[in-house]
Amino acid sequence: MFSHLFVGSNDLAKAKIFYDAVFAAIGGPEGVLTPAGNRLIYGHKGANYIICTPNDGNPACTANGGTIGFGIDSVEQVEAWHAAGVANGGTSVEDPPGIRPAFNAYIAYLRDPDGHKLCGLHVLPKEA
Repeated sequence: MFSHLFVGSNDLAKAKIFYDAVFAAIGGPEGVLTPAGNRLIYGHKGANYIICTPNDGNPACTANGGTIGFGIDSVEQVEAWHAAGVANGGTSVEDPPGIRPAFNAYIAYLRDPDGHKLCGLHVLPKEA
């Protein structure tokens, strides 16, 4: 359903450090800064994640109650994604990474350097 997500940042240099690390942890490429220098673009598995400075000149802000979820291929990658985020300017939020039985998934939550809430999620195999 989704082709891309677009979020604002007040510091693209900090955002690039953070997002390069979390996307590398799940096999994604480094972000590309547009020639105008106001957008940072990541492409992975057919989708794009774009970080920009707001066009209206006002500070970027986060969605209250919003979460951006990333489907991740394994429990180990969720752990690596979370660790890379914390090591590169992010903040661990909610419960520690782990199994969430209600979702049959292994989940970790981060806030990026601008405060956007992110979820790394790996759906676990169904038990026979």
